[in-house]
Amino acid sequence: MPNTFAELYAPLLKKDVFTLQAQENIAQGADGLTCALAYAEQGKPEFTLAYLLLIAISDKEKQEILAVSYDQRANISDEKAEQFDQQFHRPFPLIKLEAQKDRLAAQQVRQGKRLRRDSAANKILRLN
Repeated sequence: MPNTFAELYAPLLKKDVFTLQAQENIAQGADGLTCALAYAEQGKPEFTLAYLLLIAISDKEKQEILAVSYDQRANISDEKAEQFDQQFHRPFPLIKLEAQKDRLAAQQVRQGKRLRRDSAANKILRLN
């Protein structure tokens, strides 16, 4: 039996703050799907995931929304790298590397594969 969305991706939420905020917003009447979609468009997979874990839609729909959030974060990172390249007249390969990781994550989510958390040695400050 394949793993559910929650089994595959809930361990990615390192901090309860994302889940707590999502729970509070939904308790106050916010629509979880609308919030998940908004965070996906902003390229914020952690917030997107927190909402997706709380709403009742199909796992396939959840996978696609989470994948979009990783794709969007990759696009934002690429734009930042280009902006910094123009501003400081030098390349920013680490930002581009993070964008590649996000695109790979999006692809893996779409395929229903488990994602690995970044290890402490691989963490790089996110600029978006």
